[in-house]
Formats: sequence, C-alpha cells, structure tokens
Amino acid sequence: MAFFPKKVDFFAIFDRAADNLARTADALVEMFTNPEDFRKKVELIHEFEQEGDILTHEIMKELNKTFLTPLDREDIHALAARLDDVLDLIWASVDRMSVYQLDRPTPEALSIAEDLQTTARIIKKAIKELGTKTYSHVQDLCIEINRLENRIDRKYRDALGKLVNTPGNDPVMIIKWKDIYELMEDAADRAEDVANILEGIVLKHG
Repeated sequence: MAFFPKKVDFFAIFDRAADNLARTADALVEMFTNPEDFRKKVELIHEFEQEGDILTHEIMKELNKTFLTPLDREDIHALAARLDDVLDLIWASVDRMSVYQLDRPTPEALSIAEDLQTTARIIKKAIKELGTKTYSHVQDLCIEINRLENRIDRKYRDALGKLVNTPGNDPVMIIKWKDIYELMEDAADRAEDVANILEGIVLKHG
C-alpha cells in the first residue's frame, strides 16, 4: 500500500480557502458598517489572513508530494497563490487603516468593500462548482467577477477624484485614503485573476 499514497482532495482545501476569503470580506464590511470595537475586528481579519496562509501552505505542500493531481499543477499553484493575494490585500487595507489610525471608513471605501464581499462570495461558489465539474456555471460566475472588477475600478477612480478635488481636504488624509483605495482595488484585480485562472481550467477540462 505504500506504493499507493492516499489521494489528496485539493478541491476540499480550495473550498476551505474560498470560505475563509468570504468570511474575511464579510468581516471587512461588518467592520466598516459597525466600526465599534475596531481593534477587535482588525485582529479578527488578521486571524483570517493567517488561516489563509496556512491553507495556501497546505496546498503547496500537498502539491509537492502528489504525483497525480485533478488539475494541472501550474493551475493549482496559480489558483492558490491568487486566492491568497486577494486575502492579503484585504488584510493590507485594514492594517493600513490601523497604522494610519483611521477607525471610520469613507462611504467610498464601504461601497468598494461591499463589492469585494460580493466578489468573494461568487469566488466561493465558482470553486464549489469547479469541484463538481459544473463548468458552465463556473463560466457564468467568472463573468460576474469580471463585471464586479470593472465596477470596483470605476468606484476607485471616482473615489480618487472626489478625494483630490474636494476643496479643503487635508493633504495627509488624501495620501492615507489613496493608499487604502489602491489596496482594495488591487484586491479586486487579483480576484479577476482568480476568475481568469478558473476560466482557463474550464477551457482545458470542460
């Protein structure tokens, strides 16, 4: 039996990673909507980020040990890395708020966070559908992720415009929020990368 090592369920690990991402985005919106106990909510999101690192490490470790994989090895690696990137960037935006001592979001930041929350939930669904080989549903969900990324990009541009063009805005606050907006927009970009990877997998296996 030593010649037949147990089969690794990569889809189960990806499901856990996607669920962790969705919980992180939920916590982000909750923190922005109800900023009481801001410090505790920052710590909670940090815990989710650390859990994401553990899951990514688990995928990479199993990938290095497994000879036969359900998807191409490079696709497993890329999907794990991009999911972790989305999570890291959400955490980075929260951490930056903490560093900058900002405990209240702008309306624009909340609006972007809500779209990131929707995006994370769709990613979770798409990965679940990938595991069950419901490829047509995966494609539809990827289209929605791309649409949301475009919407977040527009919101990001509008937020920057409002930030720099509103008379009387503190230059230091402009710098702080510009940094945070960029991190949130980068998270949306990496989510679009996840969609592109999923679409590539569907083309190979569908």
